[in-house]
Amino acid sequence: MTVKSKKTKTSKVKKKNITKTKLYKQGKIKTKKNKISSSSSHITQNVNHEDAEKTTLDRDNILQTIEVEDLEYLRKAVSSSSYSLYSKLSSKKDKNKKRKRTDDHLDKIEEEYEKDIEEENKILNKRTRHLLPVKTSEGLVRRTIEEEVPEEDETLETVTEDKQEEKEEGDDELAYLPEFGDEEEEDVSRPLSTAEILAKREQLLAQYKYRIGLLASGLLEDPQNRVKNISLLLDTMNESKPEVRLTVQKLVLLSLTEVFKDILPSYQISHHEDNTVKLKKDTKTLHDYEKSLLKGYRLFLMRLEKMAKILQKKKGDNRDRSEQIIKLGDLAINCISELLVSHPYFNYNKNIVQMLTPYLNHPREAVRQRVASCYTHVFKEDKRGEITLDIVRRINHLVKSRSHTVHKEVISVLLGLRIKDINLDQEKESEIKQKKFMTHKQKLLAMSKKERKRSKKLEQLEKELLETKAEENKQSKQKQLTEVMKVVFTIYFRILKKAPSSKVLSSALEGLAKFAHCINVEFFADLIGVLDSLMDGGTLRPREKLHCVETVFSILSGQGEVLNIDPSRFYTHLYNNLFYINAGKTHEDVKIVLRILEIVLIQRRKKITHQRLLAFTKRLSILGTQLLHNGCLGALAIVRRVMQLGMGVDVLLDVDPTLGQGVYNPELEEPEHCNPASTALWELSLLQRHYHPTVRNLAQHIVSSENSTSQMPMEISNLNCVQIFDNFDPSQVVFKPAIPPPAKNVTGVVKVNESSQFVQSLSKHLTLSKSRDGFSTLHTQVSNHFKKEKAAVKRK
Repeated sequence: MTVKSKKTKTSKVKKKNITKTKLYKQGKIKTKKNKISSSSSHITQNVNHEDAEKTTLDRDNILQTIEVEDLEYLRKAVSSSSYSLYSKLSSKKDKNKKRKRTDDHLDKIEEEYEKDIEEENKILNKRTRHLLPVKTSEGLVRRTIEEEVPEEDETLETVTEDKQEEKEEGDDELAYLPEFGDEEEEDVSRPLSTAEILAKREQLLAQYKYRIGLLASGLLEDPQNRVKNISLLLDTMNESKPEVRLTVQKLVLLSLTEVFKDILPSYQISHHEDNTVKLKKDTKTLHDYEKSLLKGYRLFLMRLEKMAKILQKKKGDNRDRSEQIIKLGDLAINCISELLVSHPYFNYNKNIVQMLTPYLNHPREAVRQRVASCYTHVFKEDKRGEITLDIVRRINHLVKSRSHTVHKEVISVLLGLRIKDINLDQEKESEIKQKKFMTHKQKLLAMSKKERKRSKKLEQLEKELLETKAEENKQSKQKQLTEVMKVVFTIYFRILKKAPSSKVLSSALEGLAKFAHCINVEFFADLIGVLDSLMDGGTLRPREKLHCVETVFSILSGQGEVLNIDPSRFYTHLYNNLFYINAGKTHEDVKIVLRILEIVLIQRRKKITHQRLLAFTKRLSILGTQLLHNGCLGALAIVRRVMQLGMGVDVLLDVDPTLGQGVYNPELEEPEHCNPASTALWELSLLQRHYHPTVRNLAQHIVSSENSTSQMPMEISNLNCVQIFDNFDPSQVVFKPAIPPPAKNVTGVVKVNESSQFVQSLSKHLTLSKSRDGFSTLHTQVSNHFKKEKAAVKRK
């Protein structure tokens, strides 16, 4: 049971005294003595000057009036301090002395107690530490803990080791760096040779390499404690001497790029500085490290941007830049591209994209190729779609600002987008479904406030969980990709509409052919009409015409099957453009033809007439005779596949000319009326004697498919026509299959005749004879030999 203590009442007088003492201590109230002394001080000062003379005169009169006995009594009282005034003064002094004595005595007692404890600890080799007391019902309980005391030698060693470690940690970054300021002054008057200049340059460069290597390796070993090395490395670029400045700048750029590729995190650093919030020690150190790392990364990017601007010439700038400075700009572009590829989701990624995009249209081809390869790699590795959308928007802005007069790399980069199943109408359909669902749901059940709050909290929690996993929701990624495709098609359609004669039309048509399955159905009819008018205009090249045909058939083989569009004119365009392809510059266009014929002859085989099928098969076999072996294999693979599907194409293997009607006319533009049934595949007999063994085997397999006497080559049995074209590509100077080395000739024993013996002796004399006598004997031997041969001829 706890007993409540009764509250004691304090009197009013006590309260007043307490308040007075507080005010007195604070200095707000002064005593009466002070007031009197302060008020009467100015009076006493004036009186002292007036009465100074009177006091000296009165002393003598007073002494004369006092008797001798009284004076002796007063002297004794003063000396014995029995006089009342002196007794008060002496009592105060005695009290102060007593207090001092008691305080000194208490201090001595505490010192003696501490000494006793220390002696006990030394004997027991332990140390007691007093803790805070605990208040209980019984009273205060005092607590102590016993600790072991380390020996003096151990403590001294630990203290010295700690001091050495602190010194090493403090001076580790700067102590081992080579100093360049302590060099001896060179004698300028003495001329130096080129060898001495080169040797000094190599020596200085080795010192800078050593410095850069130490700073970079130290940063990689412990990035959290050595972040300052970034600023030191950036400073070396400015501190370097002019004879090695360019080389040092290149070394610093490369080393910092590799370091940032290793130490940068995969997430974005975002800090909101709030001084009111107190952080833990570990979180604060991490916060400071990330802040300094971000600052160093920003400074490095600014330096790279400044160096990359060397490659851009402004209007009116006619300065000639050296090749070394241009190479430094190229290196800066390479470093920025590598950083974007390795860390596409880190801070300042949008700034990097904004800086790199104009270099897609740079006059130097190497710069364009580097930026284009960087963007294609980012497109392939992007899992969120944010950075891809940003790049595509920047490209759209560049094409629009330059009014479509850009290099082809600006548009061909978009071919690297990995977009398979995107429906631009899906967004509208999902919104309509959601509205219907919500109205139906609201009719059935009205959500309460608690349920709404709970659903909002759950959605927010799901977003945070996805952010921690560094992954995005499929719906958000789908939205990003649909936005990407919208921007891409605006670029392509604007080129078709406003710049049909530009040099990027071929890349735009190739992109339309690749992403035609993603186009909205509403644009199909208009797009096909535009492509047909472009092909009839006669301004397009054969490659661009093939891209137009590929676009149309890829549209009609997907969602466009619902549309009632007659593609007969596009069959004609394709049939007429096949003969423009050969084994020269246009050999790369064979891949486009193979893709189109895969759609036309195999996927849409039910929608093509028999005469067109025969005409395309005959023209494809003719095309195989004027191509390289990989193009010929692709064409023969399609012919074989068409014959396997059993559509009556095996009629072309019969050599009887009476089967068809009329005469085959290969120069006719319309494949429907060229009478292909009246001819045969005579080209297969030529291809059976081809230089490539796989072509020979495949041609033999097609000819003897009915008797099945030949087997299909194993290396192409499971491949389609495009894969065959890529696998047997001779551009890498590799022949497939590999050519075996020639066999060694086994020579028999050959008899040595007189002429061979003479040649051997002649070679010996040529090697051994170095004097005039040797040459004379050689001359006599040769002349005698020829005389013998002439005599033998005369006898015969």
